[in-house]
Amino acid sequence: MQSDRWDQSTSVGATTDRLEIVGDRSGARRARRRGRRRRTGVLILAVVLLLGAVVGGGYYVYRSVFAAPDFEGSGEGAVVVQVQDGDTTTRIANELAQQGVVASAAAFTEAASDDPRVRSLQPGYYQMKLRMSGASAVTLMLDPAARVGQLEIRGGVQLDDTRAPDGTVTPGVLSLISQATCTTADGAKKCVSVDRLRSTMATTDPATLGVPEWALDAVGKADPKRRLEGLLVPGRYDVDPRTSALAVLQSLLATSSARLEAAGLVSGAQSIGTSPYQVLVISSLVEKEGITPDMPKVARVIYNRLGAGQRLELDSTVNYPLDLQALRTSSANRATPGAYNSYLTPGLPPTPIAAPGSQAIAAALSPAAGPWFYFVRCQKDGTSCFATTLAEHQANVAEAEKNGAI
Repeated sequence: MQSDRWDQSTSVGATTDRLEIVGDRSGARRARRRGRRRRTGVLILAVVLLLGAVVGGGYYVYRSVFAAPDFEGSGEGAVVVQVQDGDTTTRIANELAQQGVVASAAAFTEAASDDPRVRSLQPGYYQMKLRMSGASAVTLMLDPAARVGQLEIRGGVQLDDTRAPDGTVTPGVLSLISQATCTTADGAKKCVSVDRLRSTMATTDPATLGVPEWALDAVGKADPKRRLEGLLVPGRYDVDPRTSALAVLQSLLATSSARLEAAGLVSGAQSIGTSPYQVLVISSLVEKEGITPDMPKVARVIYNRLGAGQRLELDSTVNYPLDLQALRTSSANRATPGAYNSYLTPGLPPTPIAAPGSQAIAAALSPAAGPWFYFVRCQKDGTSCFATTLAEHQANVAEAEKNGAI
């Protein structure tokens, strides 16, 4: 019995020792696993940090090497660039890069991608700066103040400035052209002067100026200071501010001549048996004398008087060389001889007296049918009353004065 107890106790002790040994080994393994996990975590963190550094450095390198070159700031100096009809954003960007406005075309296109208005830029000329960031270039180009070289000629405007009886001055075509050539750099305004334009017009051979062939003979005989009257028709033009007075006039005449052709001036004149230049002169008289609804009747009065050999007796022709905008004329001015005094000189004046619009040209080519020889503005809105006899005309004049129309 003792032996059995002794054996049992011995067996239990041995087992305990073995359990303790096994326990020690399990703890060691757990400790080793924890250590490995800590080392793995540290290694992963190190790898993550290393990858972050590599990615960050790579992005920096990419930005430095592959990103679009770009200037900083809003730029300096001044330069004029042209946007042509049909230009895409890429073509505009290339032009800006070539002119030194932006560092690269991509700098502009990347900035422009955020603003769809760039795709609607109108053809024309824009004053920009040199060494602009892409974003600054986009902002400036979308600013209406950057647009230069815009010219608008309205119907009835003369080459020279005119004044009204109250002293109000209306800029003439030459003044409007001069204004369209203006640019500003470092606070200084630079324009092609009116005097320079006038002297270029007066001293340059008409063919070199770009006068159309059908007008060369008449223009060659005209007063050189008035030779381009009526040949620059109403409408909008783009003027290149970078060019000379001669180049500006040549460009405008080319555009205007094409518009006159499109209006049917040349073909229409042939169809009615007269010259295009005569139609241009008549159109200018119609433009100055009547509002649009009355233009076909005004044209008929002019044709009727010319056909009957009567003087035109138009106040607008008397006022033309005086650079005066007025409905009526003085008795002294009507009594002063001159090529434009249609009260004394029969036939048409030697040149147009203003820029005729398309409606006036259409009226001159297709006048209304009627027996009228007289007309007078009889309503305050500009409407004219037409008459066949002098007595009827005098009654219309009295009515016009009563209405306060003249």
